[in-house]
Amino acid sequence: MIIKNDFKILAAPLQGYTESAWRIAHDTIFGGVNAYYTPFVRMEKRGFRNKDKRDITPIEGNDIHVVPQIIASGTDEFRFLVDYIVSLGYTEIDLNMGCPFPLIVNCGKGSGILPHADKIASLLKIMEEEFSDIDFSVKMRLGMDSADDWHTILPMLNDSCISRITLHPRLGSQQYKGVVDIDSFAEFYTKCSKPLIYNGDLVNIGDINNICNMFPDIEGVMLGRGLLAHGCLATDFRSQTPMGRHELYHKTLEMHSLMYRHYSSVIEGGDAQLLQKLKTMWEYWIPDMDKKKRKAILKASRLELYTRAVYDALAEGPLV
Repeated sequence: MIIKNDFKILAAPLQGYTESAWRIAHDTIFGGVNAYYTPFVRMEKRGFRNKDKRDITPIEGNDIHVVPQIIASGTDEFRFLVDYIVSLGYTEIDLNMGCPFPLIVNCGKGSGILPHADKIASLLKIMEEEFSDIDFSVKMRLGMDSADDWHTILPMLNDSCISRITLHPRLGSQQYKGVVDIDSFAEFYTKCSKPLIYNGDLVNIGDINNICNMFPDIEGVMLGRGLLAHGCLATDFRSQTPMGRHELYHKTLEMHSLMYRHYSSVIEGGDAQLLQKLKTMWEYWIPDMDKKKRKAILKASRLELYTRAVYDALAEGPLV
């Protein structure tokens, strides 16, 4: 497999998982990623959630390439979000047109905006007329309930100022169920004049290689759940050599330690809240781990028991 020198690997945004602590720890321990996309920032009661502000506030001395993602359907909301992010010094912003969760979709945001070409057109117009110095991209799905939605949207995107499209070839109504629609991605690929990123169900080197072979002109791939499960996925692909399990376990332990220290310094709810936050990551981390050891981690009722269970599972990880 020959990998183009400018082939991009992007880290997908996943709410509750790929926050600043994860991004910094992953880049420090594993690396291999060109840019990390933040979980989407949104307005709430005409303002920002404090957790969103903290997550996108640049960290002095940290040079990770971070791309804030916003979610909006109205022009005023869009302006408000972009103005704030620009005030932090960012020059690149991604618009979420793919989130499939009902609470978001029912507000006409995420994949809920896809049937409304007029709203998309309004946002694209503002990008070009009011924020021409900002590098905008979009992350989208094929449609909300119909894969025909993209047929209306893509010509608008091709004629717009956006610099990149990331396509997850499912419908919003599917959420993460069923299989990705490779045939529709292939049609989209032939008609897209913008740099195109593939996203969806890439969990190992073979998956990424297959996409690259089928679509040799894509700009890159965006890795989500696969990268969360195995932090080495990006570097595995670049080297075309899977990381040994022993090394993977120990690097994951290092990553966990960095995240532990970060959350210990910012979470104010005590050990119980810290424990709950750390346990969240095990929904994805190393899914093929010994079941008894995973169970010990998830059932730990005290922070001391939890850290002991994590160390037992990862520090003593099996050799290849």
